Amino acid sequence: MYIKRRYGFWMTFNWSKASFIYGFIYALLLTILFEFVYHRLHFDFSFSWQPISILGIAVAFYLGFKNNASYDRTWEARKIWGGIVNNSRTFGAAVTSFIQGENSAHIKKELIHRHIAWLTALRYQLRLEREWEHTEYRLKGKYVPNISEMYFHDLEEDIKNVLCEEEFLLYKGKSNMATQILHKQSNRLQELRDLGYFEDFRHMEFHKLIAEFYNDQGRNERIKNFPFPRQYASVAFWMTLLFAILAPFGLLNIFHDLKSHTVWLTVPFSTLIIWVFFLMEMIGDFSENPFEGTYNDIPITSISRAIEIDLREMLGETDIPKPIGAENGFVM
Repeated sequence: MYIKRRYGFWMTFNWSKASFIYGFIYALLLTILFEFVYHRLHFDFSFSWQPISILGIAVAFYLGFKNNASYDRTWEARKIWGGIVNNSRTFGAAVTSFIQGENSAHIKKELIHRHIAWLTALRYQLRLEREWEHTEYRLKGKYVPNISEMYFHDLEEDIKNVLCEEEFLLYKGKSNMATQILHKQSNRLQELRDLGYFEDFRHMEFHKLIAEFYNDQGRNERIKNFPFPRQYASVAFWMTLLFAILAPFGLLNIFHDLKSHTVWLTVPFSTLIIWVFFLMEMIGDFSENPFEGTYNDIPITSISRAIEIDLREMLGETDIPKPIGAENGFVM
């Protein structure tokens, strides 16, 4: 997630420069061909701008629809993680206040650390690559933060910071580690109820929170594992490409009728139009997947660390990690 006031122009251009470069080359070659054919063969292959402009309006409306739908996925993901923040704090408050009796301090630490392990496993799972995601853009480039999480390496190290080796081995190799951690948490709470650390009413409150965590995880997995419908994404790209191909023909018709040599204005104006339309298409395209580890992700690493800090402070711990800060304006 980018947190400065706005992206710089060169950052935006560097991200989307391919369409600008290809648009310039295409418009230049087409204009050169037009000049040769028009002056040597007296043949005008340009055509009226009016039908092309109607197509451009249709493409713009469609891109607006797609971008709104893509933003909804990103905003829903942020709301889900806002719910995880609230529920995690509630869970921490319940653990520190509900559990009483002998060795309660150790039990409170165990439960809260296991919850931190669940947050860790969940965020790593959400950043696993999917075929439809922009893996070629993942945390690369001049302006990208130097934060990277390799699932099969860093996950084990991070979880072992809050879980013992023996318990970690229970989860290692499972297809959905986060689910198994919550399952273990639920069983442990039942054991503590049987041992009399809290009564049935408080046990049911704990169970409701576990259910909420499962719901939050499932909502995240729905966004992660169900892509933005490919028919909408594909049609947006092909419609934009079609308009980009036709736009210079309409501009040739306009500029070659004005004055001598004004036909060359087709090149810069075509390039700008092609770049702007493809830029709009890219903005929607990169908003579809809020957990893919690219520029506009939901900052789940930062959110998870903030939750961890809150929970450790509830326990009264002093060895507390620092918040995840921004790098080059990005928070991950």
